[in-house]
Amino acid sequence: MKVGVVGVGAVGAATTLSLIERGGMCREIVLIDLDSRRAAGVAADMRYATPLSPTVEVRAGGYTDLAGAAMVIITAGLNEKTGGAADRSDPEGRLRLIGANAEVYADIVPQVVAAAPEAVLMVVTDPPDPLAVLTRRLAGHDRVFSTGTLIDSLRFRVHLADRLRVRPRDVQAMVVGEHGTSEVLLWSSASVGGAPVLDLLARCGEPVDQVRQEIEDDIRYANITIIEGTGASQYGIGVVSALLAEAVLRDERAVLPVAAYYPPYETTLSLVSVLGAGGVQQMYEPSMTPDERAGLHRSVVALREAAGRALSVLPGGA
Repeated sequence: MKVGVVGVGAVGAATTLSLIERGGMCREIVLIDLDSRRAAGVAADMRYATPLSPTVEVRAGGYTDLAGAAMVIITAGLNEKTGGAADRSDPEGRLRLIGANAEVYADIVPQVVAAAPEAVLMVVTDPPDPLAVLTRRLAGHDRVFSTGTLIDSLRFRVHLADRLRVRPRDVQAMVVGEHGTSEVLLWSSASVGGAPVLDLLARCGEPVDQVRQEIEDDIRYANITIIEGTGASQYGIGVVSALLAEAVLRDERAVLPVAAYYPPYETTLSLVSVLGAGGVQQMYEPSMTPDERAGLHRSVVALREAAGRALSVLPGGA
């Protein structure tokens, strides 16, 4: 089974390493980058780790080398630091990257589809949800999804676990909507061992509203905090991308908050998604309070507008 990774910057390299380390899901990984020397260098570096993993071949190539790929992971484009999207006071957040990265995708996606017409396409580049709308239009099929709010949901679980002094894996919590500033944290359904998180936080001695605001800020701006320290947010999303690839390639039907086109809202956003062969197979709206649902509707409006901006790179616009 062949997987392609288009864009071998920080996120593409981290994704490739995670694919190798998780092991067993693919037999061949093809790396493609505008800078072919970088792709060759990363492939060579990764190959030297493959004797320690299940059998996998890692090599650099061109778009024609994607022939027969079951899945192509697209990470190419400007990152938040390079694209000027690392300002906490900017309400656009990642959406500031739409113009530049939509142009990148308009060039990449047709070449990917021409070489691997049956492949599932996973969008990782920021902002992933509007770019998934563009990718779906360019590809002409529905085997397209983005990493969505899975990374945000994991961050939610980690910050709740820190406050409650439990393991993150024992926290159930989800973020829906946009992977960005309009995302909605579902506090009403967050729990630990069946106990509502809000009830548990009320016992911790701090005002719950203050704790909620602090956690929401930590999650919404986690990428900026990481960028300020390292220059790129890469490792967490790399592991997430590999896990999602595994769910598709193994037809796991995993229930995860990833983003796909949802007809009732006429856009791509994260809800409760069933991920397996062919991409997202089903989507559901989780239980929400009226305030959470209102937040989701605001996120939908923002995503529709962003999708229109992404589609404007096409001849004739959206």
